[in-house]
Amino acid sequence: MNSPQAAARIVALTVVADGDIGDAEIKWLDRLAVHEQLGLPRHELHALLDTFCEDLLSSDQLKWADACPVDERTLADLMGEVQDPALRLKLLRLCVELAEVDAHVDDGESSVLIAAVEHWGLHREMFRPSSRN
Repeated sequence: MNSPQAAARIVALTVVADGDIGDAEIKWLDRLAVHEQLGLPRHELHALLDTFCEDLLSSDQLKWADACPVDERTLADLMGEVQDPALRLKLLRLCVELAEVDAHVDDGESSVLIAAVEHWGLHREMFRPSSRN
């Protein structure tokens, strides 16, 4: 619960949600030092990303034709691993930026973001201006 690995799985889900792990996303992860923000060494975040994708593929969860790469129960389980309100908000902001990195928010990415907002009760946060001006 609230572990760096649980947080990284949410980031990984956002990365794979558009059906592909793009170079822009990987560069963005490194440029913003997401691994440091989550409290992980860089290699561990990248390894977790690889393992997460392999697990989804081997469990037959990853269905690129669907709007979301995982089923509702898996999505709820992943979101349920993060209970800390500050971590939830940080993850939501990171995942929104990650989804927008290629200038297009895909249906899968949108599904993950909506699930995070709904599971974590962050509806109002979506309409607050970010601290970056």
